[in-house]
This record gives sequence, C-alpha cells and structure tokens, in this order.
Amino acid sequence: MDRAGQCAIAVMAKAPRPNHVKTRLVPPLSAHEAASLNASFLRDVTDNIREAARAVPIAGFVAYAPEGSEPLFDGMLAPGTGLVLADGSIAVPPGIDGFGRALFHAATTLLEQGYGAACLLNSDSPTLPTVFLREAAEALAQPGDRMVLGVAEDGGYYLVGIKAPHAALFQNIAWSTDQVSAQTLARAATLGLEVATLPQWFDVDDAASLTRLVDDLTTKRHVGPAPFAAPATRAWVARVGVKERLGASNDSPFPCGLWP
Repeated sequence: MDRAGQCAIAVMAKAPRPNHVKTRLVPPLSAHEAASLNASFLRDVTDNIREAARAVPIAGFVAYAPEGSEPLFDGMLAPGTGLVLADGSIAVPPGIDGFGRALFHAATTLLEQGYGAACLLNSDSPTLPTVFLREAAEALAQPGDRMVLGVAEDGGYYLVGIKAPHAALFQNIAWSTDQVSAQTLARAATLGLEVATLPQWFDVDDAASLTRLVDDLTTKRHVGPAPFAAPATRAWVARVGVKERLGASNDSPFPCGLWP
C-alpha cells in the first residue's frame, strides 16, 4: 500500500535494560523485573497495533533510544514492527526540549518517510482498547489538517497523532506534569487545528497504577470498550507472582473501561 494512505503508529520506547526503564517501579519490583515488565508491555502494545491494522491501514513502529540499541529489541516486538530512531538528536526549533525532542524526532521522521499521518503512542498502557487505535487512524484519514489526542488520567497523553510536523505542539510544554494535555490542546487551538479526542486511559508508571493493572488483568468484568487482552503482560503477572506481592484485590474497584 502507498504510505500516503497509511497511518504510522510508533511506540515511544527505551531499550528494556535494567535500571534504565520503569525505575519508578523499583521497588516493589527489582530492576530486572521492571525491565522484563517493560519488555512485556512492548510486546503487547505492538501486538495491539498489529491487531488494529487488520481493520485500518496502519504501519507499526517502535520509536527507540538510544542509538545502537536496536539488537535489544530482537524477538521482542510483534512481527512486522519497524524501528525508527527517536533520541532527539536532530535539529529542532527553539522551545522543544526534553521528551518533546524525541516526540518531534519520531513524528517528523515518519512523515518524511511519506506516511499520511503519524501517531506517537506511549509504552505504558498494555490494555489500551484496540478500538482507540483504529479511531485515531480513521480520524487522521479524514480530509484536512487535524490532530488526535488521547488524554491520560494524569493530565498527560497516551497518544498524539498529526498529519503535518507542527513544531508548536511540542514547544514550551511542561513535560511530565499534569499540564501536558491542556497545553497541547491550547497549542492546537492557536494553530487552528481540528482535534479529535479519544477516551481517557491510564499509564502504568508507579506501584499504584501497577496494582490497578494487575487487578484489571485478574478480574473478568469491564464496562465500555473491551481492553486489549495483553497476553504477554498477563503471563508476566502470573510468572512473577506480583499480585500477591502488591496485595492486589480479588474484586477490582476500577472495572476495565470505566475509570473514575
């Protein structure tokens, strides 16, 4: 298929090395357990993209850092997943700092490769409903310039999708704060961009959100769009025995798909 008719969805990821990923989960996890959990997330998130691509023209990628870590992803990702460097080493306009450099690097590279749209997806939401990914690609396939934003519960975003490399969306953003999504939406308004918003979801980046994920994976009820099954993460939970360690409940107060 012509790339112009595809939406590239790239998972923003570091190579899963101990003491370099999921450090906020150490403790309750060991550094090696945190790295193996990160690897499970990457497999599930890339499998989720592959599942979405069955219905919508999507090309799946991992936008990775650091350069030279490509072999560390071997055998870890869904079949057909590409790699694109996103270490922020390219020249960027003033005001694009921190994580924004990596996001802008990934987006501009994919758009320069000829894809009709580029979505940047976090690696911390292994149960994200597949329908959200399809909706993002479908929204970006509509005529005219636009943005898609999946707002995370913590005020950040789990997905941002664009059709043109609008630097303003990444300039002077207070990364890693609860202002990220609000500031991004304000930039889109300044640009006059139409915005399609996806339902909220949550990131797994600390012990509380890990407990919530484990609860969700070990209960069967959910309300709303079906969460992705996350088989790799589910297997990790069973193998490590993390439910007992975290004291996760047998009856989750947060039914999948209905977050307070």
